[in-house]
Amino acid sequence: MFSFSTLSGFLALNGDHIGVDPLIMLLIALLVDGYVGDPEFLFRRIKHPVVWLGAIIKTLERKLNRENRGNVDRLIRGLLLVMFIVTLVGIISTIVALLTMTHPWGWPIELFLVISVLAGRSLYDHVRAVAIGLSQSVEMGRSAVSHIVGRDSTQLDGHGVARAGIESLAENFADGVVAPVFWYLLLGFPGMAIYKAVNTMDSMIGHDNKRYRYFGMAAARLDDVLNLVPARLAGIFLTLAAIFVPGGNPVAALRIMVRDASKHRSPNAGWVEAPMAGALGLALAGPRRYDGYIIQDRWIGDGRARVTVKDIYRALHLYVIANLINAGLIASIATFRLSLP
Repeated sequence: MFSFSTLSGFLALNGDHIGVDPLIMLLIALLVDGYVGDPEFLFRRIKHPVVWLGAIIKTLERKLNRENRGNVDRLIRGLLLVMFIVTLVGIISTIVALLTMTHPWGWPIELFLVISVLAGRSLYDHVRAVAIGLSQSVEMGRSAVSHIVGRDSTQLDGHGVARAGIESLAENFADGVVAPVFWYLLLGFPGMAIYKAVNTMDSMIGHDNKRYRYFGMAAARLDDVLNLVPARLAGIFLTLAAIFVPGGNPVAALRIMVRDASKHRSPNAGWVEAPMAGALGLALAGPRRYDGYIIQDRWIGDGRARVTVKDIYRALHLYVIANLINAGLIASIATFRLSLP
């Protein structure tokens, strides 16, 4: 398939372009994000690109999604919002990709933006904070987990906090690492940027409540479609990672993924929660309380629902190895392509 990624790689390999091969740049971005994370010193001075995007989405949502509008009107206006944001991000990211291919020092801009899209280290730090907080008190655990889940954390006991942290770790591994990498491989930086824009819209307006049920429907459905393949890849990575985790069970991870992935109401979340549960001998998902309502979901996995702080650290171990497998795959593809005559 033709893409900016393959085009820039072709130019770089044939000596007509002074720059960095896109797969090498992606690998560098994964390593920098995994070791350092977002450059907080910089984002204290300028806003994170996702913050800028979120501000635009929020402004447009306030103007378009008024309470006096009917459901069909909201649905159409939500679709128009998605089309506008995708077009805007597509144009900007295409300019960045073209700059990378045509200017010898264009690639640092793309590298910086790719690093800012990836969420590998940030996710690790947030989930580790849940483990640290929960080890001190349930209240501190609830406070830490409230930053990464949408459910009502004030009603969670210690086991519920631990389960929520692990479930968020699994789901965001797909959303924040595997999916951006997948779309970069397929369509270059524009693919990654558009995916991130859709995922951001889903997190902001893709909620099943009175305000967003119709207005956010287009964003939520498009996010589901864009995550269909990445979520399943992420589940495979977690299953393989279980081979290298003490006490991990790759056979159970695969069995539970095949059996229980469809139990989740999300078409994608079950594909990462199930292998996480199977690999670690846990039971995840189940009934969850959100703002004003309870979701009566089925349990995923055959193991313990009484999840502990120790299990969070085991999940983090699994997550780190899955990230290394993901990066190793990119390195293998890059090595193979560079070896071609």
